[in-house]
Amino acid sequence: MKTIAPRFGHLVLLFLAVTGTLLAGAAPASAHAALTGSDPKQGAVVETAPRQVSLTFSEDVAMSSDSVRVLDPAGKRVDSGKVGHPGGTTYTVKLHAGLPDGTFTVAYQVVSADSHPVSGAFTFSIGAPSKTTAVLTDQNAGGGVVGALYGVARYISYAGFILLVGGAAFVLGCWPRGAGIKPVQRVVVGGWTALTAATLALLLLRGSYTGSGKVGDIFDMSLLGQVLQTKTGAALTSRLLLLAAAALFIAVLFGAYVKRAEDGDKKEVKDLTFGLAIGGAVVAAGLGATWAMAEHASTGIQAGLAMPVDVLHLLAVAAWLGGLTTLLVALYRAPSIEGSAVRRFSRVAFCSVVTLAATGLYQSWRQVGSWSALTGTRYGQLLLLKVGLIAVLLGMAWISRRWTGRLSEQLSPEAAATTVAQRTSEKKKPVTVGSGAKSDDAKTDGSKGDGPERSAQLARQRAAVATAREKRVRDADPHRFGLRRSVLAEAGVAVVLLAVTTMLTTTEPGRTEEEAKSATSAAQTQSGPLSLKIPFDTGGTDGKGTVLLDLDPGRTGTNEMHVYVERPSGKAFDVPEVKVAFTLESKKIGPLPVAPDHIATGHWTKSGLQIPGAGDWKIAVTVRTSDIDQVTVTKNAKIG
Repeated sequence: MKTIAPRFGHLVLLFLAVTGTLLAGAAPASAHAALTGSDPKQGAVVETAPRQVSLTFSEDVAMSSDSVRVLDPAGKRVDSGKVGHPGGTTYTVKLHAGLPDGTFTVAYQVVSADSHPVSGAFTFSIGAPSKTTAVLTDQNAGGGVVGALYGVARYISYAGFILLVGGAAFVLGCWPRGAGIKPVQRVVVGGWTALTAATLALLLLRGSYTGSGKVGDIFDMSLLGQVLQTKTGAALTSRLLLLAAAALFIAVLFGAYVKRAEDGDKKEVKDLTFGLAIGGAVVAAGLGATWAMAEHASTGIQAGLAMPVDVLHLLAVAAWLGGLTTLLVALYRAPSIEGSAVRRFSRVAFCSVVTLAATGLYQSWRQVGSWSALTGTRYGQLLLLKVGLIAVLLGMAWISRRWTGRLSEQLSPEAAATTVAQRTSEKKKPVTVGSGAKSDDAKTDGSKGDGPERSAQLARQRAAVATAREKRVRDADPHRFGLRRSVLAEAGVAVVLLAVTTMLTTTEPGRTEEEAKSATSAAQTQSGPLSLKIPFDTGGTDGKGTVLLDLDPGRTGTNEMHVYVERPSGKAFDVPEVKVAFTLESKKIGPLPVAPDHIATGHWTKSGLQIPGAGDWKIAVTVRTSDIDQVTVTKNAKIG
């Protein structure tokens, strides 16, 4: 039974398939800052128009003039457009004077400290709730086509960084002879090209990604100018400058370095190796810092320590996975690779895994912080998946080490190739291509029909035969074949691991998500006393007035209710009867009737009133001003 070796193209197909599956099925990126409070509160009914609206987030956010908009019931903007920052994570916007009664809509769209867009809206009412015709513009920040393109560009940027840094490190630290191998050169140059193209794409997409989400805004140069003034824009610009230095590094590595090695000038090669190692390390660390300074590591607790740890984590990933990819290319495309180079990479990979474990544990504690956040949030679940994939990779790496040991026990690559060639020479059949070629060793003899075209044809035939012979030599080594299979499997898992890592960077950290939930819950449960002012008119003589209802402490559990009835003049109005009912329609609770006790002129009260749940309650007050004249007036209020 003949065994067919897997082709290098299989890895490319696997890469595209996994990338397409993950990115096509991924939801829009989750925001990393959450609205934890507002004044007026969501759904609140206030008696008088507030002078401003304040928003409190779980972390610092970036604001622009249009980040917060307040719309009246008719959909007209009633805010000043200038956002204030009194301190902390609270932001304010002034409102116009003389606002009418009704329901107002507050829409916000900001950028969190770790570069991800956040948007949302809520309503509050002045006097009493009303219908609203406010229509929010179709803002799709972080989602839609632009969001998907931004996600693809992020993935490509990570992949390019890994190939560029890991491939160059593999050549300098493990296999210097690989600098002269064309397929290896393509890996490093391809990584540089991918990272550069992705960085330019991210710069162009950034304005639309955090703004309108429209494809037409991608090439808006005014938006690009605004992006360049942000932290993310500065990071991407710095990355492009460092990539220019990386281009010089690549030119020296695959130019002067290879030439000195071919000339046999050991001192020049040694000096160049040292210089390239130092310069390359500086450029690689700088490239890693462009992620650390603008994303998760730059915000939250211990940011000063988290950023260098994040850079170290990225470099370890690149050394491991980038070196793994370069090794795979060498095993498939290079004529030979020394067992010593594979052993050196095995040691580099081990050190990278140890570094990943140490930095990953710190990052996990910092971003998750608790068991509930690890198991109960999307970030924690993705992190567990990442740990599982790394465990699978380590198992595959152990298998690869066994093949490496067997490979090192064989003859040198050149001797092995000679031996295999000798063994297969007797079985080799003449290669006939066209009517005039008898074998791969056929030579032109100047006879009729030979010419430039014929010579070129024979040269192509000989090149094809030589390539086929090299492939037969590579495939005939069972230990090399086994190592190729195990490394190919590692690379496949690594592609999925990179996709999960990219998703982690666009997912709200578990610690932040839980803190936001706690802050929101605290804001809801500590809503404070509730006061409502409701006008009424029974339609009869002397049937007009106002009901004032106070509920203390205004949250779930035991409350004390006071009801005051006043005439239009403001004097106490001693009506025959007052009844109150509470209904929570969202949970199908109520109506819960309450008959308050009359204790003074125009004053009724009820102690021990139980509010069974939090939510938007409908409060109905029935006022009877005579034997036949009565009316029921309602008002909605949020009770936490």
